[in-house]
Amino acid sequence: MRISVIGCGYLGAVHAACLADLGHDVVGIDIDESKIRLLAAGSPPFYEPGLAELLTSTVASGRLRFSTDIADARGAAVHFVTVGTPQLEGSNAADLRFVDGAIENLLPHVQPRDLIVGKSTVPVGTAARLAARIAEVAPETALAWNPEFLREGWAVKDTMTPDRFVYGLAQGDERSEALLDEVYAAALATGTPKVVADFATAELVKVSANAFLATKISFINAMAEIAEVTGADVTKLADAIGHDARIGRRFLGAGIGFGGGCLPKDIRAFVARADELGVGESLAFLRHVDEINLRRRARVVELTRELAGGSLEGKTIGVLGLAFKPHSDDVRDSPALDVATRLIAEGALVRAYDPQAVETARARNPELHYASGTLDAVAGVDVVVLVTEWDDFRYLTPHDLESVAPGRAIVDGRNCLNPVQWREAGWQYRSLGRP
Repeated sequence: MRISVIGCGYLGAVHAACLADLGHDVVGIDIDESKIRLLAAGSPPFYEPGLAELLTSTVASGRLRFSTDIADARGAAVHFVTVGTPQLEGSNAADLRFVDGAIENLLPHVQPRDLIVGKSTVPVGTAARLAARIAEVAPETALAWNPEFLREGWAVKDTMTPDRFVYGLAQGDERSEALLDEVYAAALATGTPKVVADFATAELVKVSANAFLATKISFINAMAEIAEVTGADVTKLADAIGHDARIGRRFLGAGIGFGGGCLPKDIRAFVARADELGVGESLAFLRHVDEINLRRRARVVELTRELAGGSLEGKTIGVLGLAFKPHSDDVRDSPALDVATRLIAEGALVRAYDPQAVETARARNPELHYASGTLDAVAGVDVVVLVTEWDDFRYLTPHDLESVAPGRAIVDGRNCLNPVQWREAGWQYRSLGRP
């Protein structure tokens, strides 16, 4: 099939490359010329394992090309809209300017019987509004909503072998369903489940999933707060309740909390949309989920201050991690970067290192001192603070650091180290929710 992908950010670049690898003829379109040049050269402007190799092979095959001209979408049978929906400035609501703009710019170039497919995460009701607009301008063009479920660090795998497909379609739109089946034929042939729903349900699937995961993470972090004042061990608590098949162990890792460019802004936009619909009380609990999540960042700073002797003024702190999660260079709403900047605000000299996110962090926070490696980050520091659970950090031992970190004090913000090992080696070890 000939396919266009409008918006070549994180979602769009991965989607375009994977579709081309499946054998489709794909053009990725974005207004950012520097981004397009990088992608065409097989060099993604962000870190995602496996993507550079996929871009190189699919561009070389001729099945994938990139352009800044929306007119190059003409001739494609299916047009995916994959632009961002950031948090609106001064509000928790989603900013839909990019989605609306992509649709308006695309409409002059669609042809009868084309299919426009939204993949962006949008407030419920957006697809119906856009469908009405498309019907005005191009009445023979259909709209579908096909939410994405990518995990940063696993995006290529999640696109090639997803755990489900969701199609939001107008009632009786069998042709659009057939077109999407053709796009995803390879995964569907392996038995990947498919859910066909109306627009509103499809829009709610993504934000509901994110709200549930955020709630689960904040739940175990709330239990960590209880554990800290009772002497309980939140890690063993999570193990115990995780054996319950109704609950499960995944996403029950207490620590510094969630971040990134999706989960925080999506749950806030979900709450804002519920308020607009007059059912804000239904999602009032998500405000508490957000508050619990942000409190964990403050708690890491508090623990660091305690290990530094009660004040961070003039103390040197080594921060291990900047990305919001491992296998990514994304520092949008990153708890790790937030902790580093809070430490600076209290007078600390911070040296930070991340295997992939140093440059993305530097672009946002140039005032930090960025180290060249783990040992450089912790050399001579009063306290080590681990805030992103890269393998480079989670497998550290006291022996690895003892010759360079004289303070022998560490805050494990991800509960990924062995506390017995570190304490027996003479280190002051603090973590979240563990005695």
